Amino acid sequence: MGWIETESGGYTVTLDGTRVLCRNAAGRALKQVPPKLRDDAEVVRLRQLAEWLERHERECREQTDAWLVRSLPVPVALLARVWPDAAWQAALRDLVVAPVGADGTADMERAGFLRDADPERGAGIVDLDGDSVRIEAETVLIPHPVLLEDLDELREFAVELGVAQGVEQLFREVWRRPDQTRGHEVQTYANGRFEQLRHATARAVSLGYRVRGGEAVCPLVEGGRALEAAYWVGDEYPDQESLTGPLEWRDKDGRRLPLEQVGPVAWSEGERMAALVYAGRVVAGDEEGRL
Repeated sequence: MGWIETESGGYTVTLDGTRVLCRNAAGRALKQVPPKLRDDAEVVRLRQLAEWLERHERECREQTDAWLVRSLPVPVALLARVWPDAAWQAALRDLVVAPVGADGTADMERAGFLRDADPERGAGIVDLDGDSVRIEAETVLIPHPVLLEDLDELREFAVELGVAQGVEQLFREVWRRPDQTRGHEVQTYANGRFEQLRHATARAVSLGYRVRGGEAVCPLVEGGRALEAAYWVGDEYPDQESLTGPLEWRDKDGRRLPLEQVGPVAWSEGERMAALVYAGRVVAGDEEGRL
């Protein structure tokens, strides 16, 4: 974007990413926009554009993350349509994708790092041998890392390629369901103490989770089945102390699932949510430090 003249003083402004820059009449770049230009029409317009760009970038990342977490096949035609958009490309580029066959099964042996999406030539990837190839399938899967058998090797290969994913995939921490799990609840993240309930709920919301009925909730799809992970954070007064409770999974009708029926992606994402919220609890060292 070029420099735009303001209505006063010979100042010019432009947008660098999502930041408004300003130059004076002599062409010298200023550290910040002068207060007298705060309500200038061009400055206001650029700030509104910056806000929209930030919101758009966030929405692209959130949608891509939803495809990953919910294991939803994505049409290559859709990827090709959004690829020219810099925000979409930043979210999608270098994610591991796998072609989906006519039977709906992803061929993980033909997976690779997404580098291009074209309406005529399809999706371009760098495969696991380091070769640039095209995917002929009409849809691809952005697999959750818990589904990748050679995750450690893929991480090493990604480092060699200099991959920097805009949406956390390969280096997303994963949790695997222990063998012979029984019951309906996980108590690993229970009894985490927060000085105020609102500290726990604010942490959950800041991490991208919804809070409903005293629980942090993560909507999921596993094997085409809708479900949710729910982690108790408390439902007392917002300014009162709160203790976290169990983590559980429920189907779309609200029925609790036996732990042995929770799939790998739902398990990993549910435990990830609980671990992230629990990490914000008050621990003994924190209390001593305030005395």
